[in-house]
Amino acid sequence: MSKKIGYIGLGVLGSAMVPNLIKSGFEVIGYDVRPEVLEELGKLGMTVACSPKDTAERSDVVITCLPTIKVLLDVFGGDDGIDKADKADQIVIETSTFPVDAKEKAKAFMEAAGKRMLDCPVSGNRILAVKKQLTAFGSGDEAAYREVEDIIQGFASRTFYIGEFGSGMKMKFCANILNLVHNSVAAEVMVLGMKSGLDPAMIHSVISDSGSSSSIFETRGAMMANNNYDHEGMNFSIPIKDSRFISDHAHQMRVPTPIYHVALQSYYAAVAQGHFDEDAAAVCAAMERAANFERPKNEKKNNEF
Repeated sequence: MSKKIGYIGLGVLGSAMVPNLIKSGFEVIGYDVRPEVLEELGKLGMTVACSPKDTAERSDVVITCLPTIKVLLDVFGGDDGIDKADKADQIVIETSTFPVDAKEKAKAFMEAAGKRMLDCPVSGNRILAVKKQLTAFGSGDEAAYREVEDIIQGFASRTFYIGEFGSGMKMKFCANILNLVHNSVAAEVMVLGMKSGLDPAMIHSVISDSGSSSSIFETRGAMMANNNYDHEGMNFSIPIKDSRFISDHAHQMRVPTPIYHVALQSYYAAVAQGHFDEDAAAVCAAMERAANFERPKNEKKNNEF
């Protein structure tokens, strides 16, 4: 019999992960505070729940993907939290990006309720989530991880067991640094090439699949080449939120991260220039402005993925 998966938090990533779980043969019961996303995913076969508690009560395993620490603690231990569901030994897979100590607080709620929690953040943006090309970093009790590994493989193409609880989050911090740096440097390359007279589509085509490329360059570089950031993979809210957690963790570890913090300035510039709700590939537009380079309007095209 197929496992029933409860999914709480249907934002940029969550709403892209649920269809892949359904395609993988799982029955999904979902909850979010926004009725429009529940209606949209309901059309794809997701059953709608009315609260975190209701979601957990109707599920074998619960997955959470949440926007803030406040929401995390409310979902795990609030009046209608997962901990109120009478499902002893239930496994909860937490996929968000938060400080380890915040996840430890959520884990305490689960342990008090007789449940098992895994820290399992994912790396990738919405574009990769839709294609089921996320990478998952599982951590916590290994036996629990092995029990739900097939579920994690339902939304991620690359899955790893990292170690003790919180190790997944530490690995995610490292991955996030690379994602942001790759995105910013991809924008630098595109602007330098274009201002030098090279065609942006040619730059993207030549570098893609080469030793100089990255998955970030190949997905976001396409948006930069097209000069169109409306097809949102991940807007600026999430990487800027995560940057505080990464900086605090690096500070605690006494590890300098100068390249990351230089790359982050391009994100702040893009937000200041009004690109907050666009895909983070819009750092390219910010760098074009900094380089006093403006592309002709007829170069703006629709993105194709």
